[in-house]
Amino acid sequence: MFQNMGLYDRIIRVVVGLVLGGLYLAGVVEGTTAIVLFVIGLVMIATSAIGFCPAYLPLKINTKSK
Repeated sequence: MFQNMGLYDRIIRVVVGLVLGGLYLAGVVEGTTAIVLFVIGLVMIATSAIGFCPAYLPLKINTKSK
């Protein structure tokens, strides 16, 4: 699998993922919204770790420098 995410894109995703996870763990958000935000945060961190975002494929986006 090729990577389609650049360094800054990956850093931003990790930060946003950590913020969303922190909101969930701190109890700032509750209920279904908390679970959805937590899952989104986990997905953002996972896609950043592998450097590949499946949503970029149909949009033909590639933020990785050549």
